Amino acid sequence: MGVQGLTTFLESHQQIYRDVRFRMSRLVIDGCNLLHLLYFDSGLDQNHGGEYAAFEALVERFVAALRACEIQPYVVLDGGTDPSDKKLETVTQRAEDRILRAHRAASDGSRENIVPSLVKVVFRQTLARLEVPSAKCYGEADQEIAALANAWDCPVLSSDSDFYIFALSAGLLPLAHFRWAAAERSCVPCRNYKTSNICVRFGIEPPLLPAFAALAGNDYVKLQRTEYIRWSQFCPAGSGKPSRLEGLLCWLRSFREPQEAFEAALELIGPLSEKRKAEVLQGLYLGMEEYRLPACSLQRFFLHGTAPPLPAEDEAAGLVPDWIRLPFTQDRLPSDILDVLRLQRMNLGCPVARADRPSAYLTSRPVRQVMYGLLLGRGRPVLERDRDGLQLTFIPVQPASRGVARQLLLSSLDKAEPAQRLQVLLEALGVTEASLSRLPPPLRLLVAVTCYWMQRAQPPPGDALLKALLLGATNGDALRGRADLQIQNQHKPDVGVAHAFSQWQACMKDSIHLNQLLGFPLPEPQIARFYEGTLVHNLVHLMRTRKMKRLKYNPSSVKQYRAMLSVVHQSLSREATKPPVTQTTPPSPRRQQVDDLTASLHQLFLRYEDDEEAVTEAYSVVRALQDQNLDDLLSVRTRYRARERVHSGKNPDLVLKKERRGGDIL
Repeated sequence: MGVQGLTTFLESHQQIYRDVRFRMSRLVIDGCNLLHLLYFDSGLDQNHGGEYAAFEALVERFVAALRACEIQPYVVLDGGTDPSDKKLETVTQRAEDRILRAHRAASDGSRENIVPSLVKVVFRQTLARLEVPSAKCYGEADQEIAALANAWDCPVLSSDSDFYIFALSAGLLPLAHFRWAAAERSCVPCRNYKTSNICVRFGIEPPLLPAFAALAGNDYVKLQRTEYIRWSQFCPAGSGKPSRLEGLLCWLRSFREPQEAFEAALELIGPLSEKRKAEVLQGLYLGMEEYRLPACSLQRFFLHGTAPPLPAEDEAAGLVPDWIRLPFTQDRLPSDILDVLRLQRMNLGCPVARADRPSAYLTSRPVRQVMYGLLLGRGRPVLERDRDGLQLTFIPVQPASRGVARQLLLSSLDKAEPAQRLQVLLEALGVTEASLSRLPPPLRLLVAVTCYWMQRAQPPPGDALLKALLLGATNGDALRGRADLQIQNQHKPDVGVAHAFSQWQACMKDSIHLNQLLGFPLPEPQIARFYEGTLVHNLVHLMRTRKMKRLKYNPSSVKQYRAMLSVVHQSLSREATKPPVTQTTPPSPRRQQVDDLTASLHQLFLRYEDDEEAVTEAYSVVRALQDQNLDDLLSVRTRYRARERVHSGKNPDLVLKKERRGGDIL
């Protein structure tokens, strides 16, 4: 969690840093810290659902700058929540603050440092594509990062103030001073910090630095208002504005060991009961333990691919199957699964949203219930930490176990048949394998999630939102460069559009996590390639205001867009014509005949789009059915394609040629 105010305090004492030109070395990187700094400090959009392509490009440039200087990056990420819940109060306070900031961002367009929902997915995918070694810890990563850096005698790159306390043999490179974009002559200009610098500057013994951190801010013990110590009173006279941290450092000069300092601090607090003294003292010692380095568990993983052992408490409880260790450390499993297995708890994100809108994660809850069922069976409910208005709530959600998922056990899930694992995912999203088979593999999960979103989102997304989403997925690279589609980051988002696309991102995030747990039965879509929040927001706006200029694309993009749109429309049509659950009457022969014919027409339109004779035949059949007053039974997509040709002109040949050229597909 860091020492509150320490980074700011040390920035006013620049003499503790040493200027260096860093090159030709390993570098252990605090991954979560780097992700947030790159995104927030780059001016990327925060309020319209993310600028993922630009963020991906930024990560690429960062990695390229390191490699140009022969720096070998090793990225280490946080994992699950600490099962002891010692920081639950702090985490809860931060979640409540995030809800308020997300509401302000949605209401007035201010930048409140709310990370877009899929940024972590994009970060992971980009590192994997660039073949940057990365590892995810079972809990918080700070101690593992420090232990690995010491094992390799290389520095840590982070802006987390905890690393000012760890005894790092090669020191810390604070991110704020790591000028990677200004790298020249195969060196990165930066500053190096070592704990010996602060100890010499303030005249304290090195073993007292963890005691300083525990006294300055401790997640293990919460002092009451009457127990606070006014450390600023110990600042030397004439030192300028009194500082809490400087006063504490000056006070520690007279002690050699932490025990002396803690007992003296108890005296400063004043009269306490023996029980309360024991509680405070225990909390201070536990706070110091946060800076005791464990044996390095990641070195073997990075060098030999061997996953670290599970924590002793997990081994004893037997809640986490052994097969999870390696994919989890490889960051191929979501961090949340450990929270579900250990604590039956799930911490949901908080995208930019106004308080009068429901949580976007309500839409994707059925997908998470399937994941809970795979992890817990029919066990007790999972407590989901979500928001209700501006209030943080814990909502019990029952695991779901139905269909093929009932046949699978977590202990052997990694060995389940691929067809079974695929069917679990498709059942969760309400799509069929046959409907997705017409699409290229990289698009299948994206379209399946979009089908689910169109059926589940409330209020239902309109046609403009669906088309904007699919246009961005098929033509994002071409559209991002258009001047009329540039969004001003300071503008507040349209509430309805933002809510709809937040629901889509929640659905995508939870579906990606379920797909990971099932061992990737569908290829994971590259988010930065297929989705851009700012782009889809502006596409919707231009469509609604009829300011959209003519869109021209190459034939392959047109065909891909139409194929995706067809699958979604067919899914909606199938859902709309489903009989009620209680209805057992089979469909009438006429109904069955039209359904079969509709499916055949979809195949004709998609597979033989460049064959004029085949398309003309399909077009004639549609017209014949319309003449027989069967238009109400045709799927939405089939009617759309036929009417498109009817209204486009008198010459069908010209219409077909226009489509093949890639005309205005809206």
